[in-house]
Amino acid sequence: MPRSSHSEWGDADRDPVAILGRQDESRVAELVPLRYGRMLASPFAFFRGAAAVMAADLAETPITGLQAQLCGDAHLSNFGVFAAPDRRLVFDCNDFDETLRGPFEWDLKRLAASVAVAGRSRGFTKKERRRVLLAASSGYREAIRDFAAMRNIDVWYSRIDVDSRLAEIGGTLDGRRRRQVKRNMAKARSKDSLRALRKLTREDDSELRIVSEPPLITPLEELTDAPDAEAQLQAVLAAYRETLSDDRAQLVSSYRYAHAARKVVGVGSVGTRAWIVLLLGAGSSDPLFLQAKEAQRSVLEPYLGESPYDNHGRRVVEGQRLMQAASDAFLGWVEVEGLDGKTRCFYVRQLWDGKGSAIVERMSAEELGIYASLCGEALARAHARSGDRFAIASYVGRGDVFDEAMARFAESYADQNERDFERVSAAAESGEIKVEAEV
Repeated sequence: MPRSSHSEWGDADRDPVAILGRQDESRVAELVPLRYGRMLASPFAFFRGAAAVMAADLAETPITGLQAQLCGDAHLSNFGVFAAPDRRLVFDCNDFDETLRGPFEWDLKRLAASVAVAGRSRGFTKKERRRVLLAASSGYREAIRDFAAMRNIDVWYSRIDVDSRLAEIGGTLDGRRRRQVKRNMAKARSKDSLRALRKLTREDDSELRIVSEPPLITPLEELTDAPDAEAQLQAVLAAYRETLSDDRAQLVSSYRYAHAARKVVGVGSVGTRAWIVLLLGAGSSDPLFLQAKEAQRSVLEPYLGESPYDNHGRRVVEGQRLMQAASDAFLGWVEVEGLDGKTRCFYVRQLWDGKGSAIVERMSAEELGIYASLCGEALARAHARSGDRFAIASYVGRGDVFDEAMARFAESYADQNERDFERVSAAAESGEIKVEAEV
């Protein structure tokens, strides 16, 4: 498979409405219109929610056979900063709902296409978009070649430390942008369970309760009147602790259950079941917010084979641990019988832990190029940990042939994304699908 052949893309022979509709079948029916409302906000928002559509398309392309653990949805907005266990901010992939082992180039094509779609949404010229696209692919290519020259243990310990990297690139930003970046980093550092406590709870009869803002946040008692609902949730937490190491299970056991609510998250995830759980330690000023998010079958599985794990929550957790330089100390999984009596898989993590995402929609072409290169580097580090970094580095090569191919593919696929966006928009206008805009 010549490197130049990656540029090839035509016109997909499938219906995005049908692909997305198959996902709707397993989701909370009342939230599905909200999902379409978020996706149809813009072609970039649509791209974010259409991982299943692109997976079907990638399955029609030739593959290199060089495998790694894939993010499965490696678009620009699924990278960001978060606090490592040593409390320093790191930059990395931060969404693994679709993770599965597969051809390394699928992740890179998803990233490159997101760059092209974002560049168009920002009104960048074709020349500007090309520079940004080459930055994304060369960021990956140069990083994977660097990792191929490292010892195994050095690859494993490598990470993108935010403070160190900002010191390196600070000179490329003007004063206004540097100040904005510093504010964003300060905001990320403050995004923890204490902040969640202030924003998401209220005191009711001397007890803390998560606020009710349906359909976005719906407390447990508003979804069921079952007298044993809280007891069932306690049992779920006990089962989750069994998937943690003993020391972390001990830490979670030091907190008591206080309240829970269903919370709508993301774009593509809307309609899957996601819960936030408030736990309290040494009093009401010692909160721990956990998020339990439903894990369904990866959108890649119909094309790459089933996950080796029976529990899709575990699939997500194991993939995240393999790809991330430093993962959430509270990562675990559990199988839950839902309010409707059906058993589903979930993974569990902290709700907020120094998490922050770049606002792609506000970036200049130069800034998007820097950011895209950083995303490419983070993706390369993840693939170097889980795949044959020597073979991948040899394949992508020293020159820019691979980068040029990725750039051409991305522009062609951005055309495809616009056609898909128009098709789903037409389905919404005709009533073929129901759409609910957020208030």
